Amino acid sequence: MATSILQANEKIYEVMKPGSVLKSIDWNQLASNNPLEDSLAIAKLCDNRSYLLGIFDGHGGPACARVLAKRLLSYIAASLPSQHVSSLLLEQMTPTTEFRPEIESLYAYEFNQYHASVSHLRDTLSNDESQSMDSTERALLTAFDAMDQQLSEEALAFLLGPEMSDILQRVPRWDWKPWWTDAFPSRDKVLQLSTLSTAMSGAVATVAHISSNNLVLANTGDCQAVVGYVSEDGTWGARKLGKEHTSENPAEVERLYSEHPRSERDTVLRMDRLLGQLMPLRAFGDFRFKWPRHVLEKWVTPILGESALPSNYKTPPYLSARPEIIKHTLSPRDKFVVIASDGLWDLLSPTQVVRLVGEHMSGRVALGPLTLPPGDVTLEEINKMLQQRREGLSKRPLDTNAATHLIRHALASTETGLDPDRLSELLSLPDDVVRLFRDDITIVVAYFDTDYLLKSLPQSSQE
Repeated sequence: MATSILQANEKIYEVMKPGSVLKSIDWNQLASNNPLEDSLAIAKLCDNRSYLLGIFDGHGGPACARVLAKRLLSYIAASLPSQHVSSLLLEQMTPTTEFRPEIESLYAYEFNQYHASVSHLRDTLSNDESQSMDSTERALLTAFDAMDQQLSEEALAFLLGPEMSDILQRVPRWDWKPWWTDAFPSRDKVLQLSTLSTAMSGAVATVAHISSNNLVLANTGDCQAVVGYVSEDGTWGARKLGKEHTSENPAEVERLYSEHPRSERDTVLRMDRLLGQLMPLRAFGDFRFKWPRHVLEKWVTPILGESALPSNYKTPPYLSARPEIIKHTLSPRDKFVVIASDGLWDLLSPTQVVRLVGEHMSGRVALGPLTLPPGDVTLEEINKMLQQRREGLSKRPLDTNAATHLIRHALASTETGLDPDRLSELLSLPDDVVRLFRDDITIVVAYFDTDYLLKSLPQSSQE
């Protein structure tokens, strides 16, 4: 029963085409919230060698994360200068949410608008930013910024109607056209409620672009990515890419303080949360931390109530979706990358995750260090424990999927190995209780082709 629950959402994608840096991709999800608030998206670009891997951890409902999983990778693909105008910018391997026809039409219209003007958007980056970035970095940054802006303007358009033009305090950065046309009536209730639901929920996001021996990560919020590599002494090492955007990141806290008056230092961050409410300090959506106060008061609180306006809301925006960009050049020692929502990292450290995946690669069940039980222990009992440990190490993993393997160990690991009773208990908790013990967990494990990486080394390094 426990295994069938764990394996219900698992998938493995084997890369069959030669000349790719990836060998295979494992992924899985385990819900805590009902409905699941995490989403993921995995896609192959049209060059058949480059990949986009994205995880979106929603909060305040699943709406924003689902929209990002459906749309963001296409925006990134369109932002890459090598991509030609085409309706088939990429092959998406993961299923996406199917929205109502009105919403699907809106999203298609918006994407075409974006695609037609994306080269201009890349040019809007400051000179300092452009000069220090390559085309992939610019594409990720441009797409993240534009996606969040579109989520905002879609909601405002159907919330405010023709008054939107006077409300927006800046000119959109693409050839934006008003939606109060025959195709998209501005007071359409379906469109209004759907776009507002997406705008009022939120999501953090981590997207990796992997091509040749280059891994470029865009991170907004508190998902994490870790590269597992083999050290010179043959042990596993974990290389964490970037830092979470939370109150535990001093640089992020300082950035937040610098964007608001000193008089707000006691209120902008309270109880380690943005305005005392939001844990991540960067996120998509969550426009009640971004829109002008008078917009929230006049148009949002009549629909959603006074709670839509945070306390001490004085100098918005307080929140941004702009990602941190991290570049990593892959070497033959790099064996895989694990990208996961914080539901995994709450339970396992990066070092533990890499060790588990590494041992899973070798076909061994990872066991924790041998710890004797308290009290007097006989030699017979110690011998029995050692025998059990040897048997455990000789067995193949219970799961062929590495993401499932990680979820199993995150929930059931003890000092002496896996505890099936603990696993069953955690998987059988009722919906109103389970969130007290764990969060939604979404994991992608992508394995690198060592032979490919060896061939990509400079000639001098191979000699």
